[in-house]
Amino acid sequence: MPPAVRALRGATTVDVDTREQVYERVQALLRELLARNGVDHEDIISILFTATDDIRSVFPAAAARAIGLGDVPLLCARELSIEDGTPLCIRVLMHLSTERPRSELHHVYLEGAKGLRDDLPS
Repeated sequence: MPPAVRALRGATTVDVDTREQVYERVQALLRELLARNGVDHEDIISILFTATDDIRSVFPAAAARAIGLGDVPLLCARELSIEDGTPLCIRVLMHLSTERPRSELHHVYLEGAKGLRDDLPS
């Protein structure tokens, strides 16, 4: 199968909105996405982060740059403010080039985000 552009989804939450906890949780999420899917740095095309309105301490992309992803296009955006939505939540959409079929990709949901998308393979 020739390489294709695919996307991985993931999310995590923080207990408190501090730079340290955002860094810790975002880095854990990215490391788990990469490890679980065998993704090499060069395979990453771009990463989009969203954060709920209650996260204001730091850009999630800064945590990605701190673990060596500074040469990857990174973008942060605001998550929709939905009634009864998951608070203190950071979501990620990682685009990558891979030969793996979509059915073999594993999405990662950590901390308080574990139940957000239990319809996706993990």
